[in-house]
Amino acid sequence: MAKKSTAPKAKVKYSEETYAFWYESMLLMRKFEEKAGQLYGQQKIRGFCHLYIGQEACAAGAITALEKDDKWITAYRDHAHPLGLGTDPGAVMAELYGKATGTTKGKGGSMHIFDKERGFMGGHGIVGAQVPMGLGIGFAEKYRGTKNLCICHMGDGAVRQGAVHEALNLAMLYKTPVIFVIENNGYAMGTSVERTSNVTELYTIGEAYDMPSFPVDGMNVEAIHEAVAEAADRARRGDGPTLLEFRTYRYKGHSMSDPQKYRTREEVEEYKQRDPIEQVKKTILDNKILTEEKLAEIDKRVKQQVDDSVKFAEESPWPDGQKAFEDVYMQEDYPFVME
Repeated sequence: MAKKSTAPKAKVKYSEETYAFWYESMLLMRKFEEKAGQLYGQQKIRGFCHLYIGQEACAAGAITALEKDDKWITAYRDHAHPLGLGTDPGAVMAELYGKATGTTKGKGGSMHIFDKERGFMGGHGIVGAQVPMGLGIGFAEKYRGTKNLCICHMGDGAVRQGAVHEALNLAMLYKTPVIFVIENNGYAMGTSVERTSNVTELYTIGEAYDMPSFPVDGMNVEAIHEAVAEAADRARRGDGPTLLEFRTYRYKGHSMSDPQKYRTREEVEEYKQRDPIEQVKKTILDNKILTEEKLAEIDKRVKQQVDDSVKFAEESPWPDGQKAFEDVYMQEDYPFVME
């Protein structure tokens, strides 16, 4: 006879709607990214492609802690954030395909998803470049006198960029409403934090600027929600920025071309035992928030969304070559764009 699990029953901290949102949102991110990986192997998606598999809690937990009019900006591992914010999966998939119906009309591709309507100010391909931009977005909200903030995600490799430190310094100087998030998955591109920095407790770099800075379990969506909610309260009070280090893990390589020779299969499997989706699912079932049947309905709905997104991308048109000259400058009749 199999032994019954002796793991403690996970306590309910939030509403049933919140747990249901976390499960469905993270599952959509996971299944979308798995499909994107398959399509990349089929050469339907080309160029760079960085998957978020394993890191879903970093986006989902922050989304429930923030408000509709807050702004988001991140690096090039950027498919999951807009999906969680409600961007149409079809538009995201079409952008991966480079189709005209994509979020940036097929001009950005995988690393440059963008959705102004949902406050998602884009994924950015240059390492660390989005951090001073996030500072500027937060400063704009402060200047206009709103209570909105900007949450700015970066990878662990970005913290070695000088512009990041300049942004942290100015954010504290001007008490800017920004939440800086380091999504520390341990390896930057393929080199461990220990091999690239004398400071391995990455959150402590914020302390050099007297910025409130904290480590967070990046595999636990509840811990993410709580940390971001506290930082948001601080920003809205006018007390300035916070730096959070989400200690997370990606199950796949840095990008689709990464052979992952820098880590063992055993290490990856160890992190999978703390999978954020499975943690939420256990809490839901242990506390009878949803039944197995309801979860199966969510699974089916998510699968259909992903299938529909692929169909939409496949059937969408390629952008007209002339469109390359559009959206370059704000001024529509800019004189140096030639016919």
